[in-house]
Amino acid sequence: MNYWLLKSEPSVFSLDDLRKAPGGRDHWDGVRNYQARNYLCAMAEGDQAFFYHSNCVRPGIVGIVEICRAAYPDHTAFDPHSPYHDPRSTHANPRWYMVDVRFLGALARPVPLSELKQHPELAELPLVQRGCRLSVMPVTAAQWQFILALAERNNP
Repeated sequence: MNYWLLKSEPSVFSLDDLRKAPGGRDHWDGVRNYQARNYLCAMAEGDQAFFYHSNCVRPGIVGIVEICRAAYPDHTAFDPHSPYHDPRSTHANPRWYMVDVRFLGALARPVPLSELKQHPELAELPLVQRGCRLSVMPVTAAQWQFILALAERNNP
């Protein structure tokens, strides 16, 4: 199993939105960065990901999701009415992909970005590195376990 981190603005799509979706399942669409797309394409069914709320008062990791469908063409790229439309992406030659995710649970407590940045064990986590703005990124098994342990602690 591989581990990932998926970022979303809670005003656009939150962990609670996913929880309330039919079966707690929805697609993760709208990724328009080639490196993030490549990460999506590397995901397999059964992989797990942290759900991260970004661009909000207290950005941080709030929950866990499971990849329940591997990468397939992102239909929003074909829709001229979608904010994610890309006229260069065609059904014959799709440029953008999405995965389906299933809600597994909220963390015992959210782990804010400010706290993640305090731990040398997470120094290599792309999320805490300067200039990393990817919405999809890998997480090592050691980082995954460390963050889970942080979430179980009382607020620092």
